[in-house]
Amino acid sequence: MTDPWYRRLGEGLSKTRGELRGHLNVLLRKGPDLDQAFWEDLEDALLQADMGALATSEMVDRLRDLAAREALPDAEAVIDRIQSEIAAEVASDRPDPFGAPPVTVLVVGVNGTGKTTSVGKLAKSLSEAGNRVVIGSGDTFRAAAIEQLRVWAERADVPVVERPHGSDPAAVVFDTLEAAKQRGADTVLIDTAGRLHTSADLMLELAKVKRIAERESPFPVRVVLVMDATTGQNGLVQAREFDRALGLDGIVLTKLDGTARGGIVVAVARELGVPIVRIGVGEGADDLEPFDPGAFAQAIVGRKP
Repeated sequence: MTDPWYRRLGEGLSKTRGELRGHLNVLLRKGPDLDQAFWEDLEDALLQADMGALATSEMVDRLRDLAAREALPDAEAVIDRIQSEIAAEVASDRPDPFGAPPVTVLVVGVNGTGKTTSVGKLAKSLSEAGNRVVIGSGDTFRAAAIEQLRVWAERADVPVVERPHGSDPAAVVFDTLEAAKQRGADTVLIDTAGRLHTSADLMLELAKVKRIAERESPFPVRVVLVMDATTGQNGLVQAREFDRALGLDGIVLTKLDGTARGGIVVAVARELGVPIVRIGVGEGADDLEPFDPGAFAQAIVGRKP
């Protein structure tokens, strides 16, 4: 990532950092003792950042063990370790679906998460990195999505395959993969219709789209969920349902600049075990970048590594 991206990341996560630092500073002002009250208050501070009950509880337990093993002297010493704990929590050894072409990626999510925009941004960045990209406009239920993706494809200078509004999404997937074969593409991005995770019929239809892709694609098929960070724990519930129905290979987390609860990244990574592969902190074409655990942890804690 470039220096400008680091700056944007820091600025985008300023709400989360300000909220968390505020809680931690209150904690430090209460005194240096590592008593039971300190650990309870630390847990509350992390929960306020939306890190989730499971990830927070385990992180505090690890910090308690660390404090005992290394004889950490006071509250300040414990808080100095939070950043590295968060970085370790959100790291993943699973591969980036976009990092090893050839690949076909189905991009899924609830309406309003920035899914179609994310497909366009991904197409642009991957094409600029030298990938031969083809986009499939599989959100045929929204005429605006087809037009929106066409605009993004022009910006990225990559071909987009589409059918008229109301067409069968599976047919778009078929056409897209045929076009990819003919063009010698190595990266296929397929936008899918946004759907509520609570709609069984729509989720079944999405599973059908995945089956068609797996049958027709000459490349491995991966499923990536675009999730809106501002939805917090509700977004985590959605992600669980998509993972259950489709098996997620990665998550793109958008709108991190619009929330003080950026700790949702920690909750997603820990409770789903699905890697965060891209994060977005703005509306610009270059505001979606590969996820860096260390940079993220520093951006929300705000202490030097």
